[in-house]
Amino acid sequence: MEPRGPYAAVFVHGCDRPGIVAGIAGVLARVGVNILDISQTVLRGVFSMAMIVDLGGARVGLEELRSMLEEEARRLGVEVSVYSLDVLRYMQRP
Repeated sequence: MEPRGPYAAVFVHGCDRPGIVAGIAGVLARVGVNILDISQTVLRGVFSMAMIVDLGGARVGLEELRSMLEEEARRLGVEVSVYSLDVLRYMQRP
């Protein structure tokens, strides 16, 4: 699948437990969002994950996606933040 954008960054953190990646990725898959890059780590029981996703095939807008991911994060007992990649880059510029 060729990336087409727009793109978003998804950040997840919280106490490690089984099913976090599956839960978040499942929400993305259900609405047609493609994961382009993913990095995760567990440090002393604290789970952290960052994803870059392609919203080009999404069947929902960014705000609805954010709401769906927040609901799943609550179910999983973790925190999630979702940013438009353009907005994130703008926020991080010198």
